[in-house]
Amino acid sequence: MAYRRTANVVRRLNARHDAIVTAAREAAAEGGMAAVQIVPVAERAGVAAGTVYRYFPAKIDLVGALVEAVAEREIEAVRSAADAAPGPLSALVAAIATFSARALRHRRLAWAMIGEPVDNEVDQFRQNYRKVLAGKIEARIRAAIDGKHLPEQDAGLAAAAVVGAMLEGLIGPLAPEAADDPARTRDTVQALILFTLRGLGVVDARARGLVVQAKLPADSD
Repeated sequence: MAYRRTANVVRRLNARHDAIVTAAREAAAEGGMAAVQIVPVAERAGVAAGTVYRYFPAKIDLVGALVEAVAEREIEAVRSAADAAPGPLSALVAAIATFSARALRHRRLAWAMIGEPVDNEVDQFRQNYRKVLAGKIEARIRAAIDGKHLPEQDAGLAAAAVVGAMLEGLIGPLAPEAADDPARTRDTVQALILFTLRGLGVVDARARGLVVQAKLPADSD
């Protein structure tokens, strides 16, 4: 007779899995991808290293689960903000503002998940994250073009440029030093949005109006 896991067992296993991934996320937020190591992560999660290996047979499996979990959360935040916006151009602004504000609030983690130099095996997971993010931005640009809110242009190329601007302008090594100041975060995100809108062809007065109307998401997780 095959063993069938009870609902309580499944919940306990899932909770332990989530605790390990959360511990990996905390480690990455403090020290980048190099800090995601089995033994320290196990200690953070309150489990034995052998338990981590039962869920993730190799470190790369843990890293993959970590990137997937973070990407899913961030992409959902971007999607929700854009869907709640009143129109195509506002939706694009909401998507950019949401990703940017959240990245600035968790700058070390954001850089680790999407831009920090890593080996090729790890970067395969992160490339998918970047592609999905660019795809979400591209969809919003296309909608704005279709609605005649933006001039005709290559939406895919524009989306890639927007993602590049967010990475290098906000969280990369060329970005200004981080500051734990909500006002500075707001100003930085608004400057990035204004730059992006101008690059996409929105006339200055309208671009400035959209920036003023943009709402930054409340801090979360």
